[in-house]
Amino acid sequence: MHFLINLIALPLGYIMWFCYRLTQDYGLAILLFTLATKIILLPLSLKVQKNSIQMVKINPQINEIKMRFQGDRDRINEETLKVYEKEGYSPLFGLIPTLIQIPIILGLIDVIYKPMKHILHIPPKNVHLLLERACEIKGVEALGSSGELQLVEMIKDPSLFPFFSSLTSKMQDYSLISQKILDFRTTFFGLNLLGTPSITTVNNLLWIPVLAGISAWLLCYFQNKENVLQAQQSSFSQHAMTVFMVCFSVYFSFIVPGGVGFYWIIGNLMAILLLYLCNAIYNPKKYIDYESLEKFKAFQKRQKEREKQLTLKKRENRQREKQDYKNFFADQHKELVFYSEKSGFYKYFKDTIEYILEHSDIRIHYVTNDPEDALFQKRHNRLIPYYIGQTRLIPLFMKMDAQIVATTTPDLHQFQLKRSYVKEDVEYIYMPHYPLSETLGGRKGSLDYFDTIFCVSNYQMREIRELESHFGTKKKRLVETGYSFIENLKSDYDAMISSPFYEKRESSRKKILIAPSWQDQNILDSCLHSLLKQLLKKEYDVIIRPHPEYVKRYGQRMDEIVERYKGYAGSDLSFELDFSKSDSIYNSDLLITDWSGTAYEFSFVTKKPVVFINTPPKINNPDYTVLSHPPMEFVLREKLGIQVEPASLDKLYPQIEELLLSAKKYETSITQLVKEHISHFGHAGEIGGQYIIHRLRKEKF
Repeated sequence: MHFLINLIALPLGYIMWFCYRLTQDYGLAILLFTLATKIILLPLSLKVQKNSIQMVKINPQINEIKMRFQGDRDRINEETLKVYEKEGYSPLFGLIPTLIQIPIILGLIDVIYKPMKHILHIPPKNVHLLLERACEIKGVEALGSSGELQLVEMIKDPSLFPFFSSLTSKMQDYSLISQKILDFRTTFFGLNLLGTPSITTVNNLLWIPVLAGISAWLLCYFQNKENVLQAQQSSFSQHAMTVFMVCFSVYFSFIVPGGVGFYWIIGNLMAILLLYLCNAIYNPKKYIDYESLEKFKAFQKRQKEREKQLTLKKRENRQREKQDYKNFFADQHKELVFYSEKSGFYKYFKDTIEYILEHSDIRIHYVTNDPEDALFQKRHNRLIPYYIGQTRLIPLFMKMDAQIVATTTPDLHQFQLKRSYVKEDVEYIYMPHYPLSETLGGRKGSLDYFDTIFCVSNYQMREIRELESHFGTKKKRLVETGYSFIENLKSDYDAMISSPFYEKRESSRKKILIAPSWQDQNILDSCLHSLLKQLLKKEYDVIIRPHPEYVKRYGQRMDEIVERYKGYAGSDLSFELDFSKSDSIYNSDLLITDWSGTAYEFSFVTKKPVVFINTPPKINNPDYTVLSHPPMEFVLREKLGIQVEPASLDKLYPQIEELLLSAKKYETSITQLVKEHISHFGHAGEIGGQYIIHRLRKEKF
């Protein structure tokens, strides 16, 4: 460390020596030295300025990545690095000013502590002799790190002149050296810059810590207003940094010579000027859309408020969760457990659960992560709900002691939710919440640890068997149940179209629903405005219904889209952001989407056509390429309607007119597709319920 400090101090000492030769004043030399270091480091400061601007520009993207891949740290890091590389941002570059300032301070301290070596250029041999004599005078073995500073003060003391002048015999040029030291002006406006301020000694040196604190406060004040990065920090962060810097500056000035404290003061004041110079050269307002940034910050504020409310709710439900966890394991003879991630997922279990309740005496234990799950409002003595949060869910799964566990959540035993460690023969059943390929949208091996899979159709069964054969994974029980969710939607739709209200609506303008997915480059992010040019003012009522997950993760984008069309004069465009209702989905004449599963719900239920915009598909599992048949998502796009490239949207209007005129033709063909791709239509809950009852009663199914 001593070698490193000497290495840094040597060039700094020469700069200080040069500054002193120019000014012949120690205080002015330090001031000039500070200015010189700022000028030398100006190119670096400008690079840091550009890097900071980049950081502010990409910050919304980084926050979106964190929201999109919440909980997946590896993916967040991977996607963040991609953004950094694309935008040319270096996260380490912002630390460079601090990293450079540290060695400068360490080197400067050495320069200040050793003025004879660095500023007066007195030979080391002579300095050593002078220090030895000073120790003899004081009656000590060593003067410590401030030896040269004490030596300068002692030589300037007339009463000690005889003690040092006797060194003439050992030091031929003593008179020249002593004159150098006597001419060394170490005071600046009455402040002895070689002295160290002390809280126990009241003298004018106390101005150094006071001015250091004031200069630190001024620097923080202007940085909080004008620094491109600091201005974006929260009020709390800004105030915390200000308090820290002021306290540190005052403390630092009490432990180093006044010259270092003076450098710190001048450095802070010059940093303010440098801040404005950098802003003038690279004006952040030319590169950053501050209006959008303010909207994003407002959105973040709302998000944090929502998160705060969720946290409060979690705290309120903590005791309830604890009791439910205890109650769950109090039953030593559990047969059947259903696990749901949130309230809306009951619709996938509904018919199966109702069949079991009606045709058996089995008690069903229903575990949900949602404290406000609608199931808590249902009253049945054999349907017992439990609220278990994500954290307690992990040990609950590990200690699972039921005979059968059914869920729509894939990736069992892949991540935090493991198969039971206490009961090896638990049968885990995967129930679908999507009618097509389980391979394309799921992760690799997402179903491998299940024992039984309820399949919507023969297509899913064939797909699963092919993957088992190709990868040599465990052969699972496949039960061709069909898909009760679509069945229930069809029943609701049939009831709706038989109502007088629907008859009135049939005679009105055609309704077109835009319901995209929330994946990368979806319609809202890539081609919405081009699409609307083809739809608005064409005698259609156009409804935009974003995916709930899009609003949750990219609320700012959604706000910007709504804001853009706020001033639209027509009455044919509306946004549906209330997801508690789904009337618009089944009350529309045509659906436009990209890769959203809503397309199949809409088309299978209403028998109406769909326009598929060919944005890039979301492929979570490239293993679909080993299948002998393409995923049904690719096949059905052409059969349920038409596919349109984003670049060809200018030709969409006549194609939509053709689709609307061909509604009867599509009704016939889609009816046949439903028969082919949804097995046992109308009996999914019955088949699923029968299977579970037979398994629990050890009967052959």
